[in-house]
Amino acid sequence: MGNWNQLAKNVLNGLELTDEEALSVLDCPDEEILVLLHSAYQVRNHYYGNKVKLNMIINTKSGLCPENCGYCSQSIVSTAPIEKYRMLDKGTIVSGAKNAHDLNVGTYCIVASGRGPSNRELEQVVSAVKEIKDQYNMKVCACLGLLKEDQAIKLKEAGVDRYNHNINTSEEHHESITTSHTFKDRVNTVELIKEQGISPCSGVIIGMKETKQDVINMARSLKVLDADSIPVNFLHAIDGTPLEGVNELDPRYCLKVLCLMRFINPTKEIRISGGREVNLRSLQPLGLFPANSIFVGDYLTTAGQESNSDHQMLMDLGFEVDYVKETVES
Repeated sequence: MGNWNQLAKNVLNGLELTDEEALSVLDCPDEEILVLLHSAYQVRNHYYGNKVKLNMIINTKSGLCPENCGYCSQSIVSTAPIEKYRMLDKGTIVSGAKNAHDLNVGTYCIVASGRGPSNRELEQVVSAVKEIKDQYNMKVCACLGLLKEDQAIKLKEAGVDRYNHNINTSEEHHESITTSHTFKDRVNTVELIKEQGISPCSGVIIGMKETKQDVINMARSLKVLDADSIPVNFLHAIDGTPLEGVNELDPRYCLKVLCLMRFINPTKEIRISGGREVNLRSLQPLGLFPANSIFVGDYLTTAGQESNSDHQMLMDLGFEVDYVKETVES
């Protein structure tokens, strides 16, 4: 049996996992998975107790994206029959924030498809963020693609607390997923928003034909980036995308990935994100022993679990929703 409790103690004492230890987490025998989860929970509990952060997405612009990301139904190379529309008006974005606020969601995520926002789109988001801050004083995350410096400054001035730009996969595997931008392009945007005092959110998608070493490299890249929030997505392959039909994951492996992310990024918010329902399935509650955050409601082009089911799950676990509307220091 792997010495998982000792591994957790080492992490809490500030030691970093070796590649051999990291691989052993992903290769954990299924009969040891409860011990592994308990060990990851020791780290999670040390930093976050039994609190769970809730996040909610609004898809403010759907489809019409010129990028060729192989997982994405909104990409130019996708033939998936999704709804396509340009940037939603301010009233609709603000209305979504009210819904999130009423569900005790801590972070409202304004997401738009595309390589990056036009100046008009950015101004629309800026205007909505200011109103959301005035009315609900809730934490706002924006996810608008690659940014320019002046755009990052405007988002900061409007009150955006956090910016999401996922690395999605390892640098080594990146060109297998997309060639219309580089891994460095993504890293540069995360570094740019950090320079403006916006909290960085960056995560991954697991299950895109990557190796276990790629998964380890992703976790290490996020540690180097010092991402405050790490969404871990599990591929929900959509018909009409280049990754159509890919189904590599099982719930137990997904749990092992979440444990690895906790061990390598012990102090960070680890969020179970897209694909949670179809990949973790009946084991969803166990994911909250290493992770401390989830999305509630729907994702970008796929449906999530009913919000009341998520709240019931947290109640059944004895976990507490983190209602605090955080502010991020600049």
